[in-house]
Amino acid sequence: MTFKERAHELVSKMTLEEKVAQMQYEAPAIERLGVPKYCWWNECLHGVGRAGTATVFPQSIAMAATFDEDLLHTTATAISDEARAKYNEFRKFGDTLIYEGLTYWSPNINIFRDPRWGRGQETYGEDPYLTGVMGSAFIRGLQGEGKYRKLDATIKHYCVHSGPEGGRHSFNAIASDKDLYETYLWAFRYCIEHADPSAVMGAYNATNGEACCASPTYLDGVLRHEFGFPGYVVSDCGAINDIHSGHKLTSGPAGSAAAAVKAGCDLNCGRCYEWLKQAVAEGLIDEETITVACERLFTARFRLGMFDDDCEYDSIPFDVVCCDKHKAINLKMAEESLVLLKNDGILPLKQGTKVAVIGPNADSTDILLGNYNGTPDEYYTLLRGIQTVSEGKILYAEGCHLYADGYDNAAGKQREALVAAKNADAVILCMGISPRMEGEEGNDAPRSMNGDRIDLEIPDVQKKLYEEILKTGKPVIFVNVSGSAISLIRQEETANAIVQCFYPGAMGGLALANVLFGKVSPCGRLPVTFYRSVDDLPPFTDYSMKNRTYKFFEGKPLYEFGYGLTYSQITEKWVDEKTVEVKNDGSFDVNYTVLRFEYIPHKNLCGFKKVFLRAGETATVTF
Repeated sequence: MTFKERAHELVSKMTLEEKVAQMQYEAPAIERLGVPKYCWWNECLHGVGRAGTATVFPQSIAMAATFDEDLLHTTATAISDEARAKYNEFRKFGDTLIYEGLTYWSPNINIFRDPRWGRGQETYGEDPYLTGVMGSAFIRGLQGEGKYRKLDATIKHYCVHSGPEGGRHSFNAIASDKDLYETYLWAFRYCIEHADPSAVMGAYNATNGEACCASPTYLDGVLRHEFGFPGYVVSDCGAINDIHSGHKLTSGPAGSAAAAVKAGCDLNCGRCYEWLKQAVAEGLIDEETITVACERLFTARFRLGMFDDDCEYDSIPFDVVCCDKHKAINLKMAEESLVLLKNDGILPLKQGTKVAVIGPNADSTDILLGNYNGTPDEYYTLLRGIQTVSEGKILYAEGCHLYADGYDNAAGKQREALVAAKNADAVILCMGISPRMEGEEGNDAPRSMNGDRIDLEIPDVQKKLYEEILKTGKPVIFVNVSGSAISLIRQEETANAIVQCFYPGAMGGLALANVLFGKVSPCGRLPVTFYRSVDDLPPFTDYSMKNRTYKFFEGKPLYEFGYGLTYSQITEKWVDEKTVEVKNDGSFDVNYTVLRFEYIPHKNLCGFKKVFLRAGETATVTF
């Protein structure tokens, strides 16, 4: 029997009450049918999250900066190995709790349309093609290619979702068909066609007046019929309740639950589907529609091998968690994610250089981990990485708080930094923001709108320290840490070098040091546009793509999408529209990404390939 046939047979034996219970993320056991309790909620955005020790890879936006789909597939395979290893141990308890199962609510393939969105760090950037290709590589690595699914990947948040965080439970995103199909829906369709994700998560907000988790147009019409998606749909957590409480589209929970299931949302993260039995009694939905949804969920569970004893992934041992192989992959991913934005020749630093490492992000673990993360068994802050790699003396000073001015002994902290700078040959300034300043709803640090940012600026307290460091006359290497675009106008004018460090994972500090001291050449490229000011952007709540991203921006960016320097001299000679000769004329071996754009009618990324070039080597790349 097929997985679908087995699911049909099993569900046919369930009562209405049992089917309804199985459509909630904390599904109870049905002992008479041999169905164990199962929690559907799990996370692996950039490593197994919230389930104890795991390899913490760079945040998604950092992995996007590598433009390396093969490396991302390798990373996702490592993540799924660790996920299966954990599940193999957890299931020995007889059931699974939250963050212990095989159904993962990753990746986030929303388009990072506006740098103010706090959750943009979870995405693969602003370009639909880059997002689709990288998302597909991640999905394939998670799900495997065996008889059974290794994990279930869930693409989210369908379909038009990128802030505002504070209003997401009632916000209605208005988007034209052009913007929908060119931008917001494009990566979803691409991933469905190229990677066959098991699940789709519906968003909190409404799109063009329809709640995303109960949309006949976008769930049933577009996703199921136009895109041909065969899998199951899960709501974001609490999103079904938002249909009546936030969007005011139904009169209560029974109506919201019925509307969601009829539109094609099979699984409820939340409690609203408890009302489905009453909805049937009131004639709002028929039992057959509930049966179809329940069968989709059990098809997935059978396909994951949960009820069989011959699953090829059941033998993955717990020893793979944080193993040396995965740490090596993690380090390579972190190295490739770093983007060199400016270099007057100061980099790479010579070994033996006396360096002052200064700034609130220098010894921070927060900036390594991003969000939706696990707990690494080993980590390198930026400071620790530099201390490990450098053969010269390292001076360290925090210098200032991340964002607050006037805290205890602020003047003393600044003096300590100035003393360190004056006694060093060069200064590495580790500044920027952190996941405490951008993130999901509920994250309300200063300069934040409930997770979203109000501007693109470095905090004032850091700006003041930066100007004081400049007065010392020492060369400055500015390491900007953020999950999004920052205005670096002053640094572009005055720093000797600038490195963009997206939240780089547990090995991030070691990766940065390897780049700074020339053990590897930087090769990352920006997956988002770095604007000069928030004043250059449309209102945050405007979902029109006009004047947004590299495709439609009408101003002059500080650093454009795809920008990134290396330590070598690379020349591209396009033989024709699809073939390019790439030559490394420098003295460094380099990983280098060739980008192919078309203008139809505006600029569009339509291909990228990463090649390794030894010094003096030439390669031919064909798209």
